[in-house]
Amino acid sequence: MNSRQILIRDLLVLFGLTGWAVALPGFASEFVTSMALTCLMYVALSSSWALFCGTTRYLSLATSAFFGIGAYTSALSLEHMPWAQAVMLGALIAAAVAVIMGAAVLHLRGTYFAVLTFGMTELIRHAISYFEKSVTGTVGRVLMVVPEASTVYFTVLLLAVVSLALSIVIRRTRFGLAMLGIGADEQRAQTLGVNTRIIKIAGFALTAAVAGAVGAAMSVRWTYIDPHTVFNPFIGFQTVLIALIGGAMTLWGPLIAAIVFSVLAETLRLQVPQIYMMSLGLLLILSVLYLPGGLASVRADTFRGWGRDLRAWWTDLRDELSGEKRRREAREKQLRERRHGY
Repeated sequence: MNSRQILIRDLLVLFGLTGWAVALPGFASEFVTSMALTCLMYVALSSSWALFCGTTRYLSLATSAFFGIGAYTSALSLEHMPWAQAVMLGALIAAAVAVIMGAAVLHLRGTYFAVLTFGMTELIRHAISYFEKSVTGTVGRVLMVVPEASTVYFTVLLLAVVSLALSIVIRRTRFGLAMLGIGADEQRAQTLGVNTRIIKIAGFALTAAVAGAVGAAMSVRWTYIDPHTVFNPFIGFQTVLIALIGGAMTLWGPLIAAIVFSVLAETLRLQVPQIYMMSLGLLLILSVLYLPGGLASVRADTFRGWGRDLRAWWTDLRDELSGEKRRREAREKQLRERRHGY
């Protein structure tokens, strides 16, 4: 298929998934709707993370910082402004913080960038904790104005759709191609005239805006928030894991992985949290070893390749147990000795 046909296909898939998600609250139970809300949250977070980090290969661990900034913005502003404006304000403030943070650390790469983004997340969390205790005399916020559950659900759904739509569109623009160039070879991209500093800061801010909006929308789900809850590093780590396991370079990989993780979270985390964490680690290991492109890279050829590898492994094991491997090695050794003897 050509680029136009792929674009139409992606938009049709997005339209179909959106229609199904819109209809879900009408026939599903509250438990299923709650699980779908969590799934949509991680779809938005991981898709926006993959849009920047997957293409530029900058491993950011700051998602929980932007999520928490959006949540606190919503908690402080909901009593004074409408719901939509509070969510937009959370996105804008998170993006502004990302511009400042990006200007300071985006010249680094690899482990240094990841560690610094995580360190800045902890700095923001502790700064807000200090402000709450020293200035306001509290350790958290009670949200007195809370919208209807359906409003929260459709807001997060809209953010997930916007995040996926941005991924579909931006990957086909010069901005998206510039980010791909940065990920492939940043110095060569600079040589070709790409202003890599501006591109990186803009992409980082875009990711932060989505995370801030999601945090602002999800904050009312708890009705009481504190820095430990909304700046939880687990939110950021799970976002990264979902994107990597699903396929950070793909469009639909984070969505597929978000569904898998949401089901695992609801079925395992509350009952057997140790097994849930072990499952996350196992999925990551298997993905790195056998699916470097993520779940979205699974094709029929992938299963055939696994089948060939499994048959080869079984043949080697059978020869090892039966002694055939040792006999074959002995015959080969004898042949080599005869050749050298002549």
